[in-house]
Amino acid sequence: MYQDFAEIYDQLMDNVDYDSWADYYVRLLSIYGIKDGKICECACGTGSLTLPLYRAGFHVTGVDLSREMLWQAAQKARKQGIAIPFVQQDMKALNLHRPMDAVLATCDGVNYLLTEEDLRSFLRCAYRAIRPGGALLFDVSTPRRLIHDLCSGIICEDREDITYFWQNRLNEKTNTVSMDLCFFLREKDGKYRRIEEHQKQRVWDAQTLKSVLLQTGFRGICFYGNGTLNPAKDSDERWHAAAVRPADE
Repeated sequence: MYQDFAEIYDQLMDNVDYDSWADYYVRLLSIYGIKDGKICECACGTGSLTLPLYRAGFHVTGVDLSREMLWQAAQKARKQGIAIPFVQQDMKALNLHRPMDAVLATCDGVNYLLTEEDLRSFLRCAYRAIRPGGALLFDVSTPRRLIHDLCSGIICEDREDITYFWQNRLNEKTNTVSMDLCFFLREKDGKYRRIEEHQKQRVWDAQTLKSVLLQTGFRGICFYGNGTLNPAKDSDERWHAAAVRPADE
Protein backbone atom coordinates (compact mmCIF):
# COMPACT_ATOMS: atom_id res chain seq x y z
CA MET A 1 0.00 0.00 0.00
CA TYR A 2 1.12 3.59 -0.73
CA GLN A 3 4.10 2.89 -3.00
CA ASP A 4 3.65 4.74 -6.30
CA PHE A 5 0.57 6.31 -4.71
CA ALA A 6 2.75 8.35 -2.32
CA GLU A 7 4.14 10.54 -5.11
CA ILE A 8 0.68 11.74 -6.18
CA TYR A 9 -1.05 11.71 -2.79
CA ASP A 10 -0.61 15.42 -2.09
CA GLN A 11 -1.89 16.34 -5.56
CA LEU A 12 -5.05 14.35 -4.95
CA MET A 13 -5.57 15.89 -1.52
CA ASP A 14 -4.95 19.49 -2.55
CA ASN A 15 -8.53 20.41 -1.67
CA VAL A 16 -8.07 19.50 2.01
CA ASP A 17 -7.45 22.40 4.38
CA TYR A 18 -4.78 20.76 6.52
CA ASP A 19 -3.94 24.01 8.32
CA SER A 20 -7.50 24.26 9.64
CA TRP A 21 -7.44 20.56 10.52
CA ALA A 22 -4.21 21.09 12.48
CA ASP A 23 -5.69 24.18 14.18
CA TYR A 24 -8.57 22.01 15.32
CA TYR A 25 -6.22 19.50 16.89
CA VAL A 26 -4.28 22.33 18.55
CA ARG A 27 -7.58 23.52 20.03
CA LEU A 28 -8.44 20.03 21.28
CA LEU A 29 -4.98 19.60 22.77
CA SER A 30 -5.39 22.91 24.59
CA ILE A 31 -8.74 21.82 26.01
CA TYR A 32 -6.99 18.76 27.43
CA GLY A 33 -4.29 20.94 28.99
CA ILE A 34 -1.62 20.39 26.34
CA LYS A 35 -0.44 23.69 24.88
CA ASP A 36 3.10 22.60 24.03
CA GLY A 37 5.33 19.60 24.62
CA LYS A 38 5.92 16.31 22.85
CA ILE A 39 3.33 14.69 20.60
CA CYS A 40 3.41 11.71 18.27
CA GLU A 41 1.29 11.69 15.13
CA CYS A 42 0.53 8.17 13.95
CA ALA A 43 -0.48 7.54 10.32
CA CYS A 44 1.18 10.87 9.50
CA GLY A 45 1.40 10.09 5.77
CA THR A 46 3.18 12.84 3.85
CA GLY A 47 3.29 15.12 6.89
CA SER A 48 0.53 17.52 5.87
CA LEU A 49 -0.65 17.75 9.49
CA THR A 50 2.73 17.07 11.08
CA LEU A 51 4.32 20.26 9.75
CA PRO A 52 1.61 22.71 10.92
CA LEU A 53 1.53 20.96 14.32
CA TYR A 54 5.27 21.59 14.56
CA ARG A 55 4.78 25.22 13.58
CA ALA A 56 2.17 25.51 16.35
CA GLY A 57 4.94 24.91 18.88
CA PHE A 58 4.92 21.17 19.49
CA HIS A 59 7.84 18.76 19.33
CA VAL A 60 6.35 16.31 16.86
CA THR A 61 7.36 12.78 15.93
CA GLY A 62 5.72 11.46 12.77
CA VAL A 63 5.02 7.73 12.52
CA ASP A 64 3.75 5.82 9.50
CA LEU A 65 3.93 2.29 8.12
CA SER A 66 4.76 3.48 4.60
CA ARG A 67 8.40 4.27 3.88
CA GLU A 68 7.37 6.05 0.67
CA MET A 69 4.94 8.33 2.51
CA LEU A 70 7.57 9.14 5.12
CA TRP A 71 10.08 10.00 2.40
CA GLN A 72 7.63 12.52 0.97
CA ALA A 73 7.05 13.94 4.46
CA ALA A 74 10.79 14.27 5.11
CA GLN A 75 11.32 16.09 1.81
CA LYS A 76 8.57 18.58 2.61
CA ALA A 77 10.04 19.23 6.06
CA ARG A 78 13.54 19.66 4.64
CA LYS A 79 12.37 22.19 2.06
CA GLN A 80 10.76 24.23 4.84
CA GLY A 81 13.86 24.01 7.02
CA ILE A 82 12.05 21.96 9.65
CA ALA A 83 13.70 19.14 11.57
CA ILE A 84 11.09 16.50 12.42
CA PRO A 85 11.86 12.85 13.20
CA PHE A 86 9.84 10.58 10.92
CA VAL A 87 9.79 6.95 12.02
CA GLN A 88 8.62 3.91 10.07
CA GLN A 89 6.50 1.88 12.48
CA ASP A 90 3.27 -0.05 12.55
CA MET A 91 0.95 1.91 14.84
CA LYS A 92 -0.26 -1.42 16.27
CA ALA A 93 3.26 -1.88 17.64
CA LEU A 94 4.01 1.75 18.49
CA ASN A 95 7.22 1.93 20.52
CA LEU A 96 8.64 5.33 21.44
CA HIS A 97 11.80 6.14 23.37
CA ARG A 98 10.25 8.81 25.57
CA PRO A 99 6.81 9.54 27.04
CA MET A 100 4.53 11.74 24.98
CA ASP A 101 2.16 14.43 26.15
CA ALA A 102 -0.23 13.23 23.47
CA VAL A 103 -0.59 10.63 20.74
CA LEU A 104 -2.62 11.47 17.64
CA ALA A 105 -3.90 9.16 14.91
CA THR A 106 -5.10 11.36 12.09
CA CYS A 107 -6.66 11.17 8.63
CA ASP A 108 -8.50 7.84 9.03
CA GLY A 109 -5.53 6.09 10.62
CA VAL A 110 -7.83 4.12 12.95
CA ASN A 111 -10.04 3.10 10.01
CA TYR A 112 -7.07 1.12 8.70
CA LEU A 113 -7.15 -1.02 11.86
CA LEU A 114 -9.37 -3.80 10.55
CA THR A 115 -10.15 -5.86 13.67
CA GLU A 116 -10.89 -5.19 17.31
CA GLU A 117 -7.59 -6.85 18.20
CA ASP A 118 -5.78 -4.44 15.85
CA LEU A 119 -7.55 -1.53 17.54
CA ARG A 120 -6.78 -2.91 20.99
CA SER A 121 -3.10 -3.35 20.12
CA PHE A 122 -2.80 0.25 18.97
CA LEU A 123 -4.60 1.62 22.02
CA ARG A 124 -2.45 -0.42 24.41
CA CYS A 125 0.71 0.89 22.75
CA ALA A 126 -0.61 4.45 22.71
CA TYR A 127 -1.53 4.18 26.39
CA ARG A 128 2.01 3.12 27.27
CA ALA A 129 3.46 5.91 25.13
CA ILE A 130 1.43 8.68 26.81
CA ARG A 131 2.50 10.13 30.13
CA PRO A 132 -0.05 9.99 32.97
CA GLY A 133 -2.44 12.88 32.41
CA GLY A 134 -1.70 12.98 28.68
CA ALA A 135 -4.22 12.63 25.87
CA LEU A 136 -5.07 10.45 22.91
CA LEU A 137 -6.77 12.10 19.94
CA PHE A 138 -7.87 10.44 16.72
CA ASP A 139 -10.40 10.77 13.93
CA VAL A 140 -12.35 8.26 11.84
CA SER A 141 -14.55 8.36 8.80
CA THR A 142 -18.01 7.53 10.08
CA PRO A 143 -20.31 4.68 9.02
CA ARG A 144 -22.37 7.24 7.13
CA ARG A 145 -19.40 8.38 5.06
CA LEU A 146 -17.94 4.95 4.36
CA ILE A 147 -21.16 3.07 3.69
CA HIS A 148 -23.61 5.62 2.34
CA ASP A 149 -21.32 8.13 0.65
CA LEU A 150 -18.29 6.20 -0.60
CA CYS A 151 -20.12 2.96 -1.49
CA SER A 152 -22.87 4.65 -3.48
CA GLY A 153 -21.16 4.23 -6.88
CA ILE A 154 -17.96 4.74 -8.83
CA ILE A 155 -16.13 7.98 -8.07
CA CYS A 156 -14.11 9.49 -10.89
CA GLU A 157 -12.32 12.72 -11.67
CA ASP A 158 -10.49 13.97 -14.75
CA ARG A 159 -7.80 16.54 -13.99
CA GLU A 160 -5.21 18.07 -16.27
CA ASP A 161 -2.47 15.61 -15.28
CA ILE A 162 -4.35 12.90 -13.36
CA THR A 163 -7.46 10.90 -14.09
CA TYR A 164 -8.72 8.40 -11.55
CA PHE A 165 -11.51 5.91 -10.93
CA TRP A 166 -12.42 4.85 -7.40
CA GLN A 167 -14.77 1.97 -6.58
CA ASN A 168 -15.64 0.78 -3.07
CA ARG A 169 -17.32 -2.42 -1.85
CA LEU A 170 -18.77 -3.10 1.60
CA ASN A 171 -18.28 -6.47 3.28
CA GLU A 172 -21.07 -6.61 5.84
CA LYS A 173 -19.61 -9.68 7.58
CA THR A 174 -16.32 -7.97 8.44
CA ASN A 175 -17.60 -4.36 8.50
CA THR A 176 -14.87 -3.39 6.06
CA VAL A 177 -14.84 -1.37 2.86
CA SER A 178 -12.49 -2.47 0.07
CA MET A 179 -11.25 0.45 -2.01
CA ASP A 180 -9.95 -0.08 -5.53
CA LEU A 181 -8.35 2.96 -7.14
CA CYS A 182 -6.91 3.30 -10.61
CA PHE A 183 -4.92 6.39 -11.59
CA PHE A 184 -3.63 7.56 -14.94
CA LEU A 185 -0.77 10.00 -14.43
CA ARG A 186 0.42 12.04 -17.41
CA GLU A 187 4.20 12.07 -17.71
CA LYS A 188 6.36 14.85 -19.16
CA ASP A 189 6.41 13.14 -22.57
CA GLY A 190 2.61 13.17 -22.71
CA LYS A 191 2.23 9.46 -22.09
CA TYR A 192 0.17 8.16 -19.19
CA ARG A 193 1.38 5.90 -16.41
CA ARG A 194 -1.14 3.66 -14.72
CA ILE A 195 -1.06 3.34 -10.92
CA GLU A 196 -3.32 0.93 -9.06
CA GLU A 197 -3.98 1.16 -5.34
CA HIS A 198 -5.97 -1.25 -3.18
CA GLN A 199 -6.93 -0.32 0.36
CA LYS A 200 -9.30 -1.51 3.04
CA GLN A 201 -10.91 0.39 5.90
CA ARG A 202 -12.93 -0.72 8.90
CA VAL A 203 -16.32 0.81 9.60
CA TRP A 204 -16.11 1.65 13.30
CA ASP A 205 -19.12 2.56 15.41
CA ALA A 206 -18.71 4.87 18.38
CA GLN A 207 -19.90 2.29 20.89
CA THR A 208 -17.17 -0.19 19.94
CA LEU A 209 -14.50 2.50 19.93
CA LYS A 210 -15.53 3.67 23.39
CA SER A 211 -15.67 0.11 24.73
CA VAL A 212 -12.13 -0.73 23.60
CA LEU A 213 -10.83 2.62 24.85
CA LEU A 214 -12.24 1.83 28.31
CA GLN A 215 -10.81 -1.71 28.20
CA THR A 216 -7.32 -0.34 27.57
CA GLY A 217 -7.50 2.11 30.48
CA PHE A 218 -8.48 5.42 28.88
CA ARG A 219 -10.96 7.70 30.61
CA GLY A 220 -12.66 11.03 29.93
CA ILE A 221 -13.73 9.78 26.51
CA CYS A 222 -15.50 12.27 24.23
CA PHE A 223 -16.58 12.13 20.60
CA TYR A 224 -16.92 15.31 18.55
CA GLY A 225 -18.40 15.70 15.09
CA ASN A 226 -17.06 17.18 11.85
CA GLY A 227 -14.19 19.23 13.24
CA THR A 228 -16.30 20.96 15.89
CA LEU A 229 -16.75 20.69 19.64
CA ASN A 230 -20.33 19.52 19.14
CA PRO A 231 -21.24 16.00 20.30
CA ALA A 232 -20.86 13.41 17.54
CA LYS A 233 -23.98 12.47 15.58
CA ASP A 234 -24.82 9.60 13.22
CA SER A 235 -25.14 12.11 10.37
CA ASP A 236 -21.52 13.30 10.73
CA GLU A 237 -18.93 12.40 8.10
CA ARG A 238 -16.04 12.44 10.58
CA TRP A 239 -15.76 11.79 14.29
CA HIS A 240 -12.94 13.03 16.47
CA ALA A 241 -12.28 11.01 19.62
CA ALA A 242 -10.46 12.32 22.68
CA ALA A 243 -9.45 10.40 25.79
CA VAL A 244 -6.94 10.71 28.61
CA ARG A 245 -4.58 8.43 30.45
CA PRO A 246 -5.49 8.99 34.11
CA ALA A 247 -3.00 11.15 35.99
CA ASP A 248 -3.38 9.30 39.30
CA GLU A 249 -1.70 6.04 38.31
